[in-house]
Amino acid sequence: MLLLSEVMISHTDLESFEALVAVVKNIAQSSDERFFRIDVKPDYGDTPENWEDRLEAAFY
Repeated sequence: MLLLSEVMISHTDLESFEALVAVVKNIAQSSDERFFRIDVKPDYGDTPENWEDRLEAAFY
């Protein structure tokens, strides 16, 4: 299971929500992870209101 908090901890260089979406999409395509859990809210200035939906769509 991929945890959003682990992604954010391992990619501390990310400076925007869009960069986070790209990383989540890349991890989903290059790994065998089947499940994604959103356990924290990203605190970027450009985080949209539908951030959970956007991250889930990037993963699945």
